[in-house]
Amino acid sequence: MRFPFHALTDKIDFPNPENATQEGLVAVGGDLRIERLLKAYSEGIFPWYSEGQPILWFSPDPRMVLYPDRFKRSSSLQRLIKSNRYTLRIDTNFESVIKACASVPRPGQDGTWITPEMIDAYIELHRLGYAHSFETYRDGSLIGGLYGLSLGAAFFGESMFHQAPDASKFAFHHLVALSIKWNFNFIDAQTPTPHLASLGAENISRSQFLKELETALSAESRIGHWTPSH
Repeated sequence: MRFPFHALTDKIDFPNPENATQEGLVAVGGDLRIERLLKAYSEGIFPWYSEGQPILWFSPDPRMVLYPDRFKRSSSLQRLIKSNRYTLRIDTNFESVIKACASVPRPGQDGTWITPEMIDAYIELHRLGYAHSFETYRDGSLIGGLYGLSLGAAFFGESMFHQAPDASKFAFHHLVALSIKWNFNFIDAQTPTPHLASLGAENISRSQFLKELETALSAESRIGHWTPSH
């Protein structure tokens, strides 16, 4: 990976994401202050790095997004939803969700980009009402979920985990349902993966994403803790 020459300072600003490297790297350094994180997301940029690295800020091209009305529910997920075997809660256990996303092993993945510093920052974003968790329970035990943050009419998905079949997809289904109810423009899935594509996510150019993000940010942000009854 080649690095751009732009190193962040204490000033909270970012270079134009359209000038990112081929890998989508926009800038290096800085910190995870709330103001900087909110500025980054509002400009289509997010932190993504590993323990021991400087903070790396990305805006990939292409960008994977899911338009809520194009979500694909498998027949197994539809049966699960109807079965009432799982229950959904929102914003009741954010810390456990983000820590599970950091610790639950994934096939083909060695380690995690969700560092302790990242965990602390996003817990603070949750406390302030910007970051949210969708939590799947079975018999009162947390078995899956996802977290991300919301600005305007956009939800920026960060990570998900499951410890039972389709537990993360169950949480995602409820995120999609709430996104439709609230007229969210899109759910940002960040980088392309076959799993997200199977759910209906699609690739768009960074330029298109930035235009759509600008439109989404014209809507009022739903700041505060969410509940399924919203």
